[in-house]
Amino acid sequence: MATTYRNRSDRVRIESDGATILTFDFRTFLVTVAVVAIGLISLYSATYDLGASSLFKSQLIYALVGFVVMLSVAFLPERWIRVACYPSYLLAILLLFALMVIGTEINGARSWIVLGSVSLQPLEFAKIAALMAAAFFISREGRELTNWRDLGITAAIVGLPMLLILREDLGSATVFGTLLIGVLLWAGADLFLLFALVASVMVATLALWGTTAMYIALGLVLAGMVAFRRSVVMTAVGCALSVVVGFTTPILFQKLPEYQRARIEVLFDRSHLDPQGYGYNLIQSMLAIGSGGVAGKGFLQGTQTQLSYVPEQYTDFIFCVTAEEFGFLGATLVILLLTFLVWFAIDTAFRLRDRFESIVCFGIGVIFFYHMLVNIGMTMGLAPVVGIPLPFMSKGGSSLLVNMTMVGLLLNFYRFRTDIRRTG
Repeated sequence: MATTYRNRSDRVRIESDGATILTFDFRTFLVTVAVVAIGLISLYSATYDLGASSLFKSQLIYALVGFVVMLSVAFLPERWIRVACYPSYLLAILLLFALMVIGTEINGARSWIVLGSVSLQPLEFAKIAALMAAAFFISREGRELTNWRDLGITAAIVGLPMLLILREDLGSATVFGTLLIGVLLWAGADLFLLFALVASVMVATLALWGTTAMYIALGLVLAGMVAFRRSVVMTAVGCALSVVVGFTTPILFQKLPEYQRARIEVLFDRSHLDPQGYGYNLIQSMLAIGSGGVAGKGFLQGTQTQLSYVPEQYTDFIFCVTAEEFGFLGATLVILLLTFLVWFAIDTAFRLRDRFESIVCFGIGVIFFYHMLVNIGMTMGLAPVVGIPLPFMSKGGSSLLVNMTMVGLLLNFYRFRTDIRRTG
């Protein structure tokens, strides 16, 4: 990891190997504007024949407030951002505990706190709070992720909100697991440990496919562990972790609520694709995407959309609206814009000399990428329907405001990036 500076004043100077460039990141800003605009257009169409114009107006207001928040965060003093890390994390944890007591259940998940006409989704806030708290802890002087103590504390920071969310919202809980792996990777954790974590996820996934697939996965994991040439004890522990995960996953799977099991079973076995049951959403989603063709049916002309065949078409399945009405070209544009946003976040992380800022930027890229991958994947039958929103497009004030805040952090940190000049 590059040198960590105490503050920005240490970096605002010309150096022999690079220069700190104070500019505004118009690429990230313009891509965000474009994605939010497409999301509003799609949401307007999704609610046009539902008599739910209030949903569009609400999202429009959140978008406008979001831009104010984004630009405000973009120009905040750095020390304010650092000071807010731990208090924000504590607030997020308190809200998650409050969710267990006064939370409102919607669509089978107790994920909202409803206060009059305003609903708050604490898990969205917890994502950025956990990322910033973990990054702040790792970036403190003397912290090393090769140290088991520091590694364990980092895992606990991200893992606590994940455990609080796991029972009610399995999909959102996986975001924290992915975020943890991404942060550990970027911050320089032991690659053997990261392999063990990723291997466990792979084994758990294939264990749901069948016993034979699980044994094949365990064989590959064992070969990978041996290739690292670590001590016998470390290799044995890594293999034991995958074995335990592999055999306990089917047991834990049976303890999930019926609707969650059904959504996952559909992914691995199409015979569970009940057109009148849990497979209805997926079937209608794929029909909407496929019927869009190359150029789409036109704005407000989508039959699946306007006849409301796709449930939750303005939240989890908003991508279907874009794909049906604007076709392959519109869908590709959305994917490209979100991919650019992920790349810009990672590129900024690469150019930053400050460890805290670099980790935060990379973590934001991980969050955006995972949300995009799972949401679009589930609308096409490539991922289970787990209720993960599409960034900047799905209806949801909490999600949009948090996403805009994360973009604000990218803009803030980009202004003080270091462009490395290589010589010789």
